[in-house]
Amino acid sequence: MRTALVIGTGLIGTSAALALAARGVVVHLTDHDPEQARTAAALGAGTDEAPEGPVDLAIVAAPPAHVAATLADAMRRGVARGYLDVASVKGGPRRELEALGLDLTSYIGTHPMSGREKSGPLAATGDLFEGRPWVLTPTRDTDTEVLNLALELVSHCRAVPVVMDADAHDRAVALVSHMPHLVSSMVAARLEHAEESAVRLCGQGIRDVTRIAASDPRMWIDILSANPGPVADLLTDVSADLDETVQALRALQSSDEAKRSEGATGIGEVLRRGNAGQVRVPGKHGSAPRTYEVVAVLIDDQPGQLARIFADAGMAGVNIEDVRIEHATGQQAGLVQLMVEPKAVPVLGAALRERGWALRQ
Repeated sequence: MRTALVIGTGLIGTSAALALAARGVVVHLTDHDPEQARTAAALGAGTDEAPEGPVDLAIVAAPPAHVAATLADAMRRGVARGYLDVASVKGGPRRELEALGLDLTSYIGTHPMSGREKSGPLAATGDLFEGRPWVLTPTRDTDTEVLNLALELVSHCRAVPVVMDADAHDRAVALVSHMPHLVSSMVAARLEHAEESAVRLCGQGIRDVTRIAASDPRMWIDILSANPGPVADLLTDVSADLDETVQALRALQSSDEAKRSEGATGIGEVLRRGNAGQVRVPGKHGSAPRTYEVVAVLIDDQPGQLARIFADAGMAGVNIEDVRIEHATGQQAGLVQLMVEPKAVPVLGAALRERGWALRQ
């Protein structure tokens, strides 16, 4: 791939353009908002000047509701040898293109499974997709050359290609992305009018659960409008679980010992099923989940603290597998939780204490 045209310079489009430009691809940028394309160009994602002729690959990074129309326009104008989109739903746009009577041999649907709560070109990074799955949904009509161009894009972005059927993909993202987002939003909504004294008690648990609720509502209306059926089916199941959980909690309030026992059993079953589902979430680099142990370090909220901890861990020869930060309420301090292999715990703990860090048991 020597040339590409990115149509839509939001978070995903600009991030892909940055990755391609960094690897020597000449990237042309266009957007319904020219100012947004100019911003992406200023960030080094390419040029907002139109290509002189057809490019190798056109990447449509428009909202799901506009993907088919944008693709159809680009294909009719013949702007590229191959076309793909990066929308979070795949079945609907493909069927719309089929209904328009377009030749789909030059098209492949794709979806990079990566993103941020922020949107727009200023939120983009060239490493957004590194190590993340990038779903490809070719059909029997997809030309081999177009599939290879898509694979080259994924490689340039250092993502991991995953081939799926379009409708199977839409059911999967409803489960692992779209439904969880709505549940997160519903939990976060409980905080809107909560007492300030209660909100001040927020810890890492509520931050983890509500993090994705900070995303742009307009963007998510577009996404959910393109995949409402599978999401509604999943929420119906969640609703049934909620009803059973509420009944179990009410039983725990009873003065009848048998009912309390029944309630405890019901709650225990919910928690057990949660454990069973959580362990199926892939671990680091998509591998099977592994159990790490935590070394908790107290830090002041000062510049360079995290860098010092990582440097000290590196000097001790310990690899930090994951990290979480819990900020203390009302204090300029926090707790850094370093996830490491169990055998590394005594080595890291001794090294950090020797360098003056305060550890929490």
